[in-house]
Amino acid sequence: MTNHLFLTSRKIVLLLLLAATTLTATGRTWTYDECLAYAMTEGTTLRKAGLTRQTATETRLASSAALFPSISFSTSQNVSNQPWKATGAATILNDEIQTVSAKTSYNGSYNVGANWTIWNGGRNYNQVKANRIAEEMAELDSITAALTLEERLAQYFVQILYSKEAVEVNRAILEAAKVNENRGLEMVRVGSMSKADCSQLTSDRAQKEYDLELSINNVRNYKRQLKALLQIIDDDDFDVTASTPTDQMALATIPSMQEVYLAALESRPEIKNAQMSIDNADIQMKIAKGQRLPTISMNASVKTNTSSQNNNSWSKQIQTSFNAGAGFTVSVPIFDQRAAKTAINKANIQRQTALLDLKEKQSTLHSTIENYWIQATGNQSQFKAALVATESAQASYDLLSEQFAVGIKNIVELQNGMTRLLNARQSELQAKYTTILNIKMLELYKN
Repeated sequence: MTNHLFLTSRKIVLLLLLAATTLTATGRTWTYDECLAYAMTEGTTLRKAGLTRQTATETRLASSAALFPSISFSTSQNVSNQPWKATGAATILNDEIQTVSAKTSYNGSYNVGANWTIWNGGRNYNQVKANRIAEEMAELDSITAALTLEERLAQYFVQILYSKEAVEVNRAILEAAKVNENRGLEMVRVGSMSKADCSQLTSDRAQKEYDLELSINNVRNYKRQLKALLQIIDDDDFDVTASTPTDQMALATIPSMQEVYLAALESRPEIKNAQMSIDNADIQMKIAKGQRLPTISMNASVKTNTSSQNNNSWSKQIQTSFNAGAGFTVSVPIFDQRAAKTAINKANIQRQTALLDLKEKQSTLHSTIENYWIQATGNQSQFKAALVATESAQASYDLLSEQFAVGIKNIVELQNGMTRLLNARQSELQAKYTTILNIKMLELYKN
């Protein structure tokens, strides 16, 4: 399972073009690979899924062992006292003293017994099959949990990268606002701008400082969510590192939705799990029908006993009291208080439920893939438009800044130009990261 998980994780790693770095001693900077490896080994969700799988394995092994005979040994050692019993009497057989009467006596019995269900309508063999299916389903549950964790991890990781780049955009905008404010102060000093207009520049600069702090807090919040997902509870600084995703990654070809869905139907563990639930229901039907068939069992035992009132030696008593026996038992159900019919009906209901569950999971899978596809195509179109809008807004703002510096444009026009540039950059950034994430999610489901 581990190899499979790391193969699938590589598809997300391509999304981020992660640098192959090593964690520092304090674990402050993490790559995607390191986050994924930590989540797979330390996360309680996957560890609990692994324990569930181990439990299913033990259940399967127990049912397999039940196909063989069970052998047990038992012994009973008893001391009895009859204080008013006459003593000294003896039983003589063939001129030999066999027993001696005493007030206190000691008795021991020894028994080795074996029981074996030879045939019970195939229920025991079918139970092994059912438990083997349950074991495989537990394995698939574990893989499903791992893939779900992988998706969430990728989403948080990309969100952090996006938010960190948004911080840099806001920082650049803030620097531009500071430059404009300084220009305004200089223009006030020489009398070419009113103090009221200059105060608007100061207010704009303060707003940009607020926007920067807000974006920094967003980064902190997404890091907190990623730490929570990884279940890291220390107070050390936490950060992630990766190469910056390129524009070409956002402009990559988007696979068709139907192609991804058909591939996912063949590979996704939740679909295989639902299909195996149907197989398990069929096995349960066979087990239920087996309740109407006879059961043939065999038992055998070897036993002996000893007594202190027997005058023979202990070994002689073991030999002379030795007794061995074996037998067969055939049990034919005649009236079982509707137990078999109830079991058959429940197995049939279980199968119908499994079929509905498969249909529901197929529908959920289709909806998930469709959402990723819609997000990818829509945001890719937005990204293409945003590239043009950002270039235009940048050129317009540069021209406005030059004209403002020489007094051709007023403060309102300059602020509007800055707002358009900021909105264009933010839209471009958001569309870029959202497109990349959804494209690679489609590739993950496809492969």
